[in-house]
Amino acid sequence: MALCTLSFPAHFSQAAASNPPRLTHQCSHLFWGSDLQCQSQQRSKARKRPNGVCASLSDRGEYHSQRPPTPLLDTINYPIHMKNLSVKELKQLADELRSDVIFNVSKTGGHLGSSLGVVELTVALHYVFNAPQDKILWDVGHQSYPHKILTGRRDKMPTMRQTNGLAGFTKRTESEYDCFGTGHSSTTISAGLGMAVGRDLKGKNNNVVAVIGDGAMTAGQAYEAMNNAGYLDSDMIVILNDNKQVSLPTATLDGPIPPVGALSSALSRLQSNRPLRELREVAKGVTKQIGGPMHELAAKVDEYARGMISGSGSTLFEELGLYYIGPVDGHNIDDLVAILKEVKSTKTTGPVLIHVVTEKGRGYPYAEKAADKYHGVVKFDPATGKQFKSSAPTQSYTTYFAEALIAEAEVDKDIVAIHAAMGGGTGLNLFQRRFPTRCFDVGIAEQHGVTFAAGLACEGIKPFCAIYSSFLQRAYDQVVHDVDLQKLPVRFAMDRAGLVGADGPTHCGAFDVTFMACLPNMVVMAPADEAELFHMVATAAAIDDRPSCFRYPRGNGVGVELPAGNKGIPLEVGRGRILIEGERVAILGYGTAVQSCLVASSLLEQHGLRITVADARFCKPLDHALIRSLAKSHDVLITVEEGSIGGFGSHVAHFLALNGLLDGTTKWRPLVLPDRYIDHGAPADQLAMAGMTPSHIAATVFNILGKTREALEIMS
Repeated sequence: MALCTLSFPAHFSQAAASNPPRLTHQCSHLFWGSDLQCQSQQRSKARKRPNGVCASLSDRGEYHSQRPPTPLLDTINYPIHMKNLSVKELKQLADELRSDVIFNVSKTGGHLGSSLGVVELTVALHYVFNAPQDKILWDVGHQSYPHKILTGRRDKMPTMRQTNGLAGFTKRTESEYDCFGTGHSSTTISAGLGMAVGRDLKGKNNNVVAVIGDGAMTAGQAYEAMNNAGYLDSDMIVILNDNKQVSLPTATLDGPIPPVGALSSALSRLQSNRPLRELREVAKGVTKQIGGPMHELAAKVDEYARGMISGSGSTLFEELGLYYIGPVDGHNIDDLVAILKEVKSTKTTGPVLIHVVTEKGRGYPYAEKAADKYHGVVKFDPATGKQFKSSAPTQSYTTYFAEALIAEAEVDKDIVAIHAAMGGGTGLNLFQRRFPTRCFDVGIAEQHGVTFAAGLACEGIKPFCAIYSSFLQRAYDQVVHDVDLQKLPVRFAMDRAGLVGADGPTHCGAFDVTFMACLPNMVVMAPADEAELFHMVATAAAIDDRPSCFRYPRGNGVGVELPAGNKGIPLEVGRGRILIEGERVAILGYGTAVQSCLVASSLLEQHGLRITVADARFCKPLDHALIRSLAKSHDVLITVEEGSIGGFGSHVAHFLALNGLLDGTTKWRPLVLPDRYIDHGAPADQLAMAGMTPSHIAATVFNILGKTREALEIMS
């Protein structure tokens, strides 16, 4: 590889040589500018000084109450407008950009901390590279708010995550600057490599930069991609945004917890490699003074430094075939610009990884102090950091699940819980507080998490895998081969089932019923309300001869009475229930769509039609007796589910057809999510777009009965 780390400008070492007394002993080893640890030490020392030192915003523990002026940012509509700025102006631009992110997110909610951590990196990337010709990929995509502001979307930021507004992640259809959509994680190295190889095949010469971080480096796909990148040797740049975040802090009960996994320790060791940094600085100084003939010798010194630090003679990344540069202070624009310019201009062959160290929540004191609470936020007051969380008479389904699982674990010591870097998002932080040795965070590694659960089940443990419906898609082969094929009793708690509002199609749990119910050994169920969720957790705990799963939505319960002591009662597997007895029309709901069915029945009753409403409870096995009875005693049977085609309704239709129940006069109609992705927006707007509101259900009934006028009245 032609690229030599030692050819980079040694700004910091020059400063050290010309003005050594200004450096403290603690900071003398720094590589590419001062590192975060030293900056933190310096800031805390400044706070202890007497009153003569003017306190910073962070020192006062507050932030602006009014949006600060942004004269420089106001002149930047697209990255091309940044090209003539000085480095000093870039720093000012970063400050203005950071405040713009804070005040925009304070009005809309969204992902705050991760975006604040990449402000300087975003500015440097768009200053050095020429997007959209040069491809810049963001992983995870919720780090992309500063990127959106600099790429022509600043005026639309107030619409972030709202109906018809900007998406909370990168989205190809939103802007040509979003070259790849990343609502999940750990995909940009793979996608970037594909873009780099595609560029080479077409004879182009643009740059490809894949930014990966905020936990995304814990998934196996990132390493598969790096391994392949090292083999293919196409030119691309991977930027590891190391904010010490390996497990996403979707809120823990006791503040931030140490990042999970050996990767965190490895990156920390790389950050603190003092001998490696010092030898590299010496080598760069020698190179600058003597010139070209010394490059080879300097490279040898650099190679020797690596050999001293690592027994294998290189970092993990270099073993995979990527040239490693770093660690780099991700908040030092001087160094970021210098390094990125050098990497861009160097005629090299192969992938380069730049290890950038950032601070999550940087520049907003409340986010700096509590990264867990400001990872994802609702609307908040910028001056105080207070979030305006709405009060509700009921708790979320997520919390009810956690409480139900805790109740089961109290009486069964074999029950354990597993999540993939989503302790707060799945509610398992509550479980971890009660049973710290029985809760496992595997990082953003759903594939590993599922097979890990399978191994636990082999030993007689009762694992509950709590994974968002859309994230379980990432581990489907493991669900099929490692769990269902071997009939291992792993229990899958699929949160965020159905439409999810502001997070949009990347997080929409539309497909879980379809892909789980087709598996021969899987028990598939869904609660109609929070009390049913408690019973289904108990049912899953009791099923010990095969795998099982249950889905539940984002949002709060409906306010039904909960079982005593939060302890559910196991249900009879494959048995549904009738909620309302009526005539002519039967609606068979699955999951929380049952609630819309009940409201629809009230609308119909106002028009003189009393219908039957039933709760299926189970998609697999189906309640054959219930379905047969409904089909034979009603003229119309409608199945309703908040899921894709191929799910519950398809299983019902299959049973009806095989048993000749559709050969007569009975009319069957399925109501499912439309066969398209539904954009982010308010939950009510999404239901309307999907045609799944109670009014839509009631209008469907009237249309089938030939009462089009009544259908129009109900829809109006």
